[in-house]
Amino acid sequence: MPELPEVEVVRRGLDKHVSNRVISDVEVLHPRAIRRHLPGAADFSARLAGLPMVAAQRRGKYLWVELGEDAAILAHLGMSGQMLVQPSDTPDEKHLRVRIRFADDGPELRFVDQRTFGGLALADLVDVDGTRLPEPVAHIARDPMDPAFSPDAAVRALRARKTEVKRALLDQTLVSGIGNIYADEALWRTKLHGVRPTDKLTKAQAAELLSHATDVMHEALDQGGTSFDALYVNVNGQSGYFDRSLNAYGQENEPCRRCGALIIREAFMNRSSYSCPICQPRPRATRLVRARQRS
Repeated sequence: MPELPEVEVVRRGLDKHVSNRVISDVEVLHPRAIRRHLPGAADFSARLAGLPMVAAQRRGKYLWVELGEDAAILAHLGMSGQMLVQPSDTPDEKHLRVRIRFADDGPELRFVDQRTFGGLALADLVDVDGTRLPEPVAHIARDPMDPAFSPDAAVRALRARKTEVKRALLDQTLVSGIGNIYADEALWRTKLHGVRPTDKLTKAQAAELLSHATDVMHEALDQGGTSFDALYVNVNGQSGYFDRSLNAYGQENEPCRRCGALIIREAFMNRSSYSCPICQPRPRATRLVRARQRS
């Protein structure tokens, strides 16, 4: 799924192309794309017609467009969702799910989703610590790029958890925006294995880990995000290039750029984790447990 840098690339494009424009009509081409709007497609379209798109916003990996003080369109990109800004005479994409036209007759906004895991939904805005958030996002923590993000508070919260460090990094209620890709990259930079217990981290280790997570996401953002296939694109349909700079994620059997050992892949929560067996050794306790399990 897209992580913070990829979502921020899309947010910037939306903010540039659709903010301060008034919706004229909405066409829902696949009901699954608005399945979270229980009243259905006709109600979704009717409620949006005539409303202004005020600004595109984001918290962590969550993206929305404000429609005023009270409501927003919350976009769930899922595995393959794309928000594209297209001239009205552009042929429809094969997997076009929702089309939003504007009163100025300019480029339209299209939600395209090959796998239909994503979708759009209307959400009420609520006040959380002085910030207006869609109600479904109200429980999500601030991300490291948020001006109000507190590294010290995040370090305390990270070390207070009784779990493995990678699981904690992926917990969006602790620190948002970090997914599988950038967790692996931050852990590689910090020379930590993902199963390291969070309560065993020193303050310095936790601070370094969060700092590396922030740095790697900034670097990915500068390169338009990470794109492994044509599904991850900005609003103009262009892919990012940070996958060429990855040190751990997806690099199985490639030499570690720091020590030369081959990067390994391990199963992790129905996904994969990538690490260097030399630079990021497993904690001794987990090595002993695995040895006993094999014997």
